[in-house]
Amino acid sequence: MTQQLLVAGGGMAGLAVAIAAARAGWQPRLFEQAAAFSEAGAGLQLGPNATRRLDAWGLGAELERVGAFPRELRVRGACDAKPLASMALGTDFAQRYGAPYVTLHRADLHDLLRGRARALGTQLNLESRVAAVSQSGDGVALDLDSGGRAEGAALAGADGLWSTVRAQVWPGSTAARPTGHLAYRALLKQRDLPAHLRSDDVTVWLGPRLHAVTYPVRRGEWLNAVAIVEGDLPRSGQTWDLPAFGADLLRSFEAASACAELKDLASAAPWWRLWVLHDRAPVAAATEMARGRVALLGDAAHPMRPYFAQGAGMAIEDADELGRCLSLVPDGGAQLPAALSLYAANRWARNARVQRRSQRNGRIFHATGAMRVARDAALKVLGERLLDANWLYR
Repeated sequence: MTQQLLVAGGGMAGLAVAIAAARAGWQPRLFEQAAAFSEAGAGLQLGPNATRRLDAWGLGAELERVGAFPRELRVRGACDAKPLASMALGTDFAQRYGAPYVTLHRADLHDLLRGRARALGTQLNLESRVAAVSQSGDGVALDLDSGGRAEGAALAGADGLWSTVRAQVWPGSTAARPTGHLAYRALLKQRDLPAHLRSDDVTVWLGPRLHAVTYPVRRGEWLNAVAIVEGDLPRSGQTWDLPAFGADLLRSFEAASACAELKDLASAAPWWRLWVLHDRAPVAAATEMARGRVALLGDAAHPMRPYFAQGAGMAIEDADELGRCLSLVPDGGAQLPAALSLYAANRWARNARVQRRSQRNGRIFHATGAMRVARDAALKVLGERLLDANWLYR
């Protein structure tokens, strides 16, 4: 009898682990609290460490259909717009790492993952919020808000930053903390933009206490724009997907003496969406990612600041490794907790390293004073050697 993997959460991580588990011979049953599958946000970047795995899952051609393939990563000063460093992202980069660098709309990747998960037989359940988790020696059970109950051999907690699974199985774990950084996001149709704002590249703008990133999505037809500034929490108390005005972002750019190009970018989209960024301390041990027959992955295990563009990439890596470990115990028997412990042992240190690098990048990106001068000088001298993360992509 095919063993069932219960999956809490229908975002990127949940759908990815459903695919990996199905490929390992398990039957995934996914439970999403929302009434419809959707993906908030705008764009994301996937390095070859992620696209290599997606290609192995049969999604390479689909990525080509919906994604964009930037030719270059460019770093510029936010105040004077002068070039600081660059790195080629085209054919040579893809050949070096065996897979391309792709930028795409979050909803497009979500649709690809959902379609693949469904094609592999995943049972997708909406309006199924997890209320309680319990486990015994031979299985796991979920109690749902709707009054239903689901049982399986194992549980993958992929229910995001405010994970119920984490709270239930790791009682006393620290809550996600606000970072003091606010992320403005917008999608702009390239044909409607003035020529100086259109781009087929990834461009990072570094300024005092802020930075911005732009890159193409949806075959290059749209430009994804993200600006992250240091600021106060919204008075509403909400922290996720809030409406914002381009005028608010423009004031932040003006306060930092940002260049005209960034000011034009803020004005190009009168409506923006706003997120208050949260994270947790880097994972400190394998026991923080697996306990008994329950494993965490993605933001439920290691929420990341977006300064290394690896949140989705680490979730995909988690899913791939969890699927590999599940394949070692296809009957879901007594050795399953050991297999989940192996998953955690193989993942925690790499996730922690990426979390730390993301935090460090944020400090460097937003540097002021002497640190800012030293950063710019190092980028001009070392260039691609600083930008290329060989240890991550290879």
